Amino acid sequence: MASLKAKAKSRSKAPSTRPATKAPAASAVTPEVAFETLERIATALERLAPTAGAATDLDAADAFIWQPKGHRLVPVPRVNRVEMMLLKGIDRMRDTLMENTERFAKGLPANNALLWGARGMGKSSLVKASHSAVNKSIARGNLKLVEIHREDIESLPELMTLVRPAPYRFVVFCDDLSFDAEDTSYKSLKAVLEGGIEGRPENVILYATSNRRHLMSRDMMENERSTAINPGETVEEKVSLSDRFGLWLGFHRCSQDEFLAMVEGYVSHFKIPVGADDLRREALEWATTRGSRSGRVAWQYVQDLAGRLGVKLSG
Repeated sequence: MASLKAKAKSRSKAPSTRPATKAPAASAVTPEVAFETLERIATALERLAPTAGAATDLDAADAFIWQPKGHRLVPVPRVNRVEMMLLKGIDRMRDTLMENTERFAKGLPANNALLWGARGMGKSSLVKASHSAVNKSIARGNLKLVEIHREDIESLPELMTLVRPAPYRFVVFCDDLSFDAEDTSYKSLKAVLEGGIEGRPENVILYATSNRRHLMSRDMMENERSTAINPGETVEEKVSLSDRFGLWLGFHRCSQDEFLAMVEGYVSHFKIPVGADDLRREALEWATTRGSRSGRVAWQYVQDLAGRLGVKLSG
């Protein structure tokens, strides 16, 4: 036992062979290095942040296209439009929309407008022609036309924020507006039309065209009724979108006489040399092969006729 105690005592006195643990070295980061690191982080964050849209020169054009990426309005130097005098068979709708647009251009109360009905009957052409006519006669260049694409409707509140402080009046135009069963972007449009806390800017009016009066198909409405717990409330939510357009203008299929009047108007305007009998026979045959009579079909026939006769359609 005594020998064991002696051995243990001798071990405790023996020097340790393990290396001693060193204290952590002091940080070698200098103020210059820290500043450079922070500067690199700030630069990286700037690259990740969304870029602000470039300021739009609203004097550059009378018409613009809204680009949600970049939050900017792209000028349209030359608008693809038809002269008002060439729009036939829609006299009542033409007069009503013109009067509404004139009131808005003068700063008077005016309604958002929904132009709905048969395809090819001049709904979008009437919007563009009305803007041009009122801008020349009353607004003197202060009425701007802004087109927003159907798929960009959700960015409509951002567009309103951009144009609200501008010293101009804006007709925001959406062509062929409709919504699918699973589409909820119509809620953004509802809020802008009347429901939002800010409301529609005083210098903005909305014109939309659609083949549907209620912006949703009958099948969709019936499906909503059959699957919803409260079918009446569910359908009412979507139908109420159309109700927020104070002005409804219905476009219906034209008669044969109205179709021929459209064709004759184009032929006279562009001075196409063709006999009246030949024109009537060919135009009716063209409409029959297309299975439709409309302003669009009339224009397509006139383009074919002018091409065959070597006449350029300009002016």
